[in-house]
Amino acid sequence: MTRAFTDLDRLSIDTIRTLAIDAIEKARSGHPGMPLGAAPMAYVLWHRHLRFDPAVPDWPDRDRFVLSGGHGSMLLYALLHLTGHDLSLEDLQQFRQWGSRTPGHPEFGLTPGVEATTGPLGQGMANAVGMAMAERWSAAHYGRPGHAVVDHHTYALVTDGDLMEGVAAEAASLAGHLGLGKLICLYDANDVTLDGPASLSFTEDVAGRFAAYGWHVATVEDGDTDLEAIDAAIEAARAETGRPSLIVVRTTLGYGSPHKAGTHAAHGSPLGEEEARATKQALGWPYDTPFTVPEEVRAHFALAAERGRTRRAQWAETFAGWAQAFPELAAQWELAQAGELPADFDAALPEFSLGENQPTRSAGGACLQALAASVPWLLGGDADLSSSTKTRITESGDFGDGDGRNIHFGVREHAMGAIANGMLYHGGLRPYVSTFFVFSDYMRPPLRLAALSELPLISVFTHDSIAVGEDGPTHEPVEHLAALRAIPHLRVIRPADANETGGAWRQALLETRHPVAIVLTRQKVRVVSDPADAREGVARGGWILREREKARGTVLATGSEVELALDAAERLESEGLPLRVVSMPCLELFEEQDPDYRHAVLGDLPRAAIEAGVALGWHRYVGEAGLVIALDRFGASAPGERVQRELGFSVEAVCARLREYFV
Repeated sequence: MTRAFTDLDRLSIDTIRTLAIDAIEKARSGHPGMPLGAAPMAYVLWHRHLRFDPAVPDWPDRDRFVLSGGHGSMLLYALLHLTGHDLSLEDLQQFRQWGSRTPGHPEFGLTPGVEATTGPLGQGMANAVGMAMAERWSAAHYGRPGHAVVDHHTYALVTDGDLMEGVAAEAASLAGHLGLGKLICLYDANDVTLDGPASLSFTEDVAGRFAAYGWHVATVEDGDTDLEAIDAAIEAARAETGRPSLIVVRTTLGYGSPHKAGTHAAHGSPLGEEEARATKQALGWPYDTPFTVPEEVRAHFALAAERGRTRRAQWAETFAGWAQAFPELAAQWELAQAGELPADFDAALPEFSLGENQPTRSAGGACLQALAASVPWLLGGDADLSSSTKTRITESGDFGDGDGRNIHFGVREHAMGAIANGMLYHGGLRPYVSTFFVFSDYMRPPLRLAALSELPLISVFTHDSIAVGEDGPTHEPVEHLAALRAIPHLRVIRPADANETGGAWRQALLETRHPVAIVLTRQKVRVVSDPADAREGVARGGWILREREKARGTVLATGSEVELALDAAERLESEGLPLRVVSMPCLELFEEQDPDYRHAVLGDLPRAAIEAGVALGWHRYVGEAGLVIALDRFGASAPGERVQRELGFSVEAVCARLREYFV
């Protein structure tokens, strides 16, 4: 029988609230409204339902909790401190300060117990969908009768703002379609946003929308004080195994504040010294000293941590028995959990002969098949484009059918990226995603967060230039290479041919802290490199493809323009103008090489660069007066070869520009 809630439970909730008040007041910055209003539901979840062990916060079979409304971070930090995670009162007192472990919005990898970097609204909810998908796939892949080594829930606390965002709608739609029964979202329905009442812009029937998505929906009318109703709603959601659950918890933003509760004034600014004091009085808080944690509250929270330790010990016994019974699976598990690869993961990568012609997207598909065979925890999908992006694992079924590895994300690029990030936050698998390069715009927020959180997300972007042709300028990326290269910590690899494509996939899997965007062609390109040289060249970001003793200059190029540079150089040499040609598949990797290597590749001769995109960034390599053959306009609808020719990317046009520059 469930234990009734007591005054100690309510004192514990008020401890969460007052820690948040004190930290925000000390910082003179922060969002007190959510911690004050959502503390009861967060407390019931963490104290009664969430399975965690603060001593081992990355225990693989723990429940996951995502604070999607990351602006309410002090709610999470207070919970982490009180439940015994490695987060001290001193850490709380340094809220939002330089170098602290309690930043304004939660950051994965910085604070023990933070499962995802959140703040940009909607992302955390989509991350939670990815975590639940990772749990389902891992349970199917590793589980055996009598050995449930993966069996946990994913919880998210979402807000009005989260549910306004399109990414949340995309993710919720997919979660309902997949029937993710171990995903439970608690919706802090306080009907207030930063600018005022939510009714200014948000009057829809959220419960009805989620029911239409295929979710189990429940409502708690009094989320401020009715702990029993919150508890019962979570129990019912846990019992629902065939559908994800949304629990609509009606709360008061800034609960307890005499003058700001229920208004936008409580959302994003400190209460102020007088209002903070009045709020504590209204809550019946008996302590004057800031950052007070009553001893009975600390002991009470320790009970939840102790239950978690017991559960982890039970799981460890289950895991040990499973590992003994299935040693090959256990070996896979250890590698996947550590983010490592089999020793010979790239041994079967295909090698392509000089002169072969094929799109790099097709070569990428062949490379994916080889790597998927040797890395069983590599899985992924596309935005309804696998026949075009060539990213279906042919020897596997679809996600949800046992441990099928092909995910049909649907036309949901934004959610696709955020969901894949959630899989990486979860751990134990390597997801990839794919779409046309021009639609990387829709994925930019999760790409940025992957880079910020050091998640090795693999994004395969095909149809990479004006050579797309007939589909026209809406589908021809021009500014996208420069846009992605502007994201710190993201590696953008645009291979020149099929062998460099193998190197790109190999490098992407070797990365453990950098997301990688692999940018591939729709049109055929000639194989111009040796496999071994190409792989090393990609790993170093740039390499010499054509060397000449008496060269008059150096031509840098990426992707399909490398073949163009080689053809132009061949023709110009017949005219007495010898040129070096350098392939630059990844500027970010090239920048990490030692100065001697970079100098050897670039040389001291005048330089030109060729890329079918905007010129932004290339003068760094060719100099202010250097030549950049680029495309500072949008494309056009016509056969690809015609578009390239009309816009100056033919051998004749490039030769004319190079001849004029180098002579």
